[in-house]
Amino acid sequence: MSGAILYILRCADGHFYVGTTRKALSQRVAEHNAGAFNGYTAARRPVKLVFSEHFPNTVDAIATERKIKGWSRAKKQALIDGDWSRVSLLARRGRPHPSRRRCAPPQDEGRG
Repeated sequence: MSGAILYILRCADGHFYVGTTRKALSQRVAEHNAGAFNGYTAARRPVKLVFSEHFPNTVDAIATERKIKGWSRAKKQALIDGDWSRVSLLARRGRPHPSRRRCAPPQDEGRG
């Protein structure tokens, strides 16, 4: 197989893990479930494959992986569900992601 596969795993704790592989996908998921890697999924087993997409070009798969890793949980769930209208809606969100919000500085009520 040429290219790479982008995949999303749902971990036992409900978190999503996004990755890419050039191996057979079943082998890669089995490695995650066996704890073969001392990384994010090792302490969150078992994992379940919930999404995958093959990319003919490995560079494109990796670029998409990095992009999806920055998405909100809701947007990832919409992708997993195949709900493209929701993915689009969440992409046009009019406010920053909750992790990037900052409190507004206090207003000076004395100024007029």
